[in-house]
Amino acid sequence: MFLDWLERRIDPFAPFDEERQPPGTVAGFAGYYLRPVRNALVVLFFVGLAAGTVEASLYLLMGWFVDILAKSAPATLWAEHGTGLILAGLLVLVVRPALSWLHEALSNQLVVPQTTNMIRWRTHLYTLGHSLSYFQADFAGRLANRVTQVGPAVRELAVVFIDTLLYVAIFAVTAVGLFSSISPWLVLPVAVWILAYAGLTGYFVPRARARSLKVADTRSTLIGRIVDSYTNILTVKLFARDREERSAVREATTAHTDAYLHSFRLITATTGTLALLNSTLIVATASAVLALWSQGRMTTGEGAAGLALVLRLIAMSGWVMQTVRGLFENIGVIQESMQTIARPHAIVDLKDARELAVTEGRIAFERVSFHYGREDRGVIEDLSLTIEPGEKVGLVGTSGAGKTTITSLLLRLHDLEGGRILIDGQDIAGVTQASLRRQIAVVTQDTSLLHRSIRDNIAYGRVDATEEEIVAAARLAHAHDFILGLEDHRSRTAYAAQVGERGVKLSGGQRQRIAIARVILKDAPILILDEATSALDSEVEAAIQGSLDTLMQGKTVLAIAHRLSTIAALDRLIVLDRGRIVEEGRHAELVRRGGLYARLWERQSGGFLGVGEDAFDQAAE
Repeated sequence: MFLDWLERRIDPFAPFDEERQPPGTVAGFAGYYLRPVRNALVVLFFVGLAAGTVEASLYLLMGWFVDILAKSAPATLWAEHGTGLILAGLLVLVVRPALSWLHEALSNQLVVPQTTNMIRWRTHLYTLGHSLSYFQADFAGRLANRVTQVGPAVRELAVVFIDTLLYVAIFAVTAVGLFSSISPWLVLPVAVWILAYAGLTGYFVPRARARSLKVADTRSTLIGRIVDSYTNILTVKLFARDREERSAVREATTAHTDAYLHSFRLITATTGTLALLNSTLIVATASAVLALWSQGRMTTGEGAAGLALVLRLIAMSGWVMQTVRGLFENIGVIQESMQTIARPHAIVDLKDARELAVTEGRIAFERVSFHYGREDRGVIEDLSLTIEPGEKVGLVGTSGAGKTTITSLLLRLHDLEGGRILIDGQDIAGVTQASLRRQIAVVTQDTSLLHRSIRDNIAYGRVDATEEEIVAAARLAHAHDFILGLEDHRSRTAYAAQVGERGVKLSGGQRQRIAIARVILKDAPILILDEATSALDSEVEAAIQGSLDTLMQGKTVLAIAHRLSTIAALDRLIVLDRGRIVEEGRHAELVRRGGLYARLWERQSGGFLGVGEDAFDQAAE
């Protein structure tokens, strides 16, 4: 009952400010994520203090016990020291195990699991708030590794300070206190050892910190390389690049091994020096005890207790050094994760951001400019475009003309560098990102599905959809028949079958039809089709075209297609070149003009758009 109560004291999913940027220093970062559990840590500290004090007192009790055995007669031992012996027995049999159990219960049931996963949850939510470009600039595996590893690292930082260093401090104070009460000469070896140990730690710690950061960084790179190979395994197999992938992982493994070895060289040297310090302390303390005992200035029990405390300090010193090494490995992990996670969000909602209300679906681009931060290379230049409610508009242009960039800006995946975009008169920079994207449905050329069931993927845009609505959307997308024939490795069938990572268990056309079903079910008032039928064969595309026509009814549509025949029937075509509108009109009208659109139409080979010599090479699209 008590353990169950403890386990419910910390809620890993308690509400918090998800947009607040974590501090950029190790202490600030750790403190920020430990603040919600500070009360639990304070309780753990005081229980640890009590447990450590009792543990250290056992050595003093041992000295007292040796002395009463040496000085008392068996017949009078209980009469003279019975009360003390009973209290000592209660301390050992009741108080010590009770404090030890309470400390473990607090650590294991209250602090460790909940704190670890609370930190993971909060860093994950903050990471999710980063812009699309943030994720495109790093390995998914490395990002996931840094989110999952930072929780244990921050937790260990707190627990090590509370447990390990507190215990050492208690034993050092107890030893110095005992020796001070006997003779200054007995304190001297311990005092010198403490100073030397502090100096060794001061030398070791900053170097361990730098090397641990290198180890953590190379480990994340190694994980990222491995995950990248696994994620793109089809490409690896198709291009027979197994040897090159092995080479890349081998290089990353070698770098990680070299960093590890460099770190362990420091540990080996430090451990050897510590062994010499410890041996010197034993000899010096034993010599002082022998001299004081021979002069009658120390009892046998005091000498035994003193040597036992010294031996305990020595035993703990190696443990502490290893713990400190682990501590700074964790600091390295925190530094690495902090550098990745604790960046400001590039795309943020205004403090007074409103929910977007789409009443008609009118879209207006007003003198919009955007360059992906590169002023010397234009992408979108002073673009103005109005799309009326319910109008179906196609974007045409060679690769890099800015078509996909326009749709990305409408979705606010990037902030504008100039101008503004309005939906029904509302500036999208002043509404919440979530409400904006809820009102826009998108089917892209590169369709990736979540590693979940078919049902979950179709209902992703409307989680409250009924089974009948999900099946109806699949039928409209001409996906229902092939879905019924699916079965995964765990014998789950049809809509319950898992699709694999990024939907790899499905063909490109099947993934595209699932994506179209998802958009049909979402039923948003604004629709973006970016090569929506590119992965479909001609027969399926012809079958599904009617469904797309139904889907587009009553919606404002922005469509991109390299096969001009798929968008030729739209209300209006916008022809782009180097981020500017150079032509607009209906298909037949544009062909008659003999301009860029007509040339593109003539260049088509097999229904696809050729890339002209003057095509703008834009890697971002």
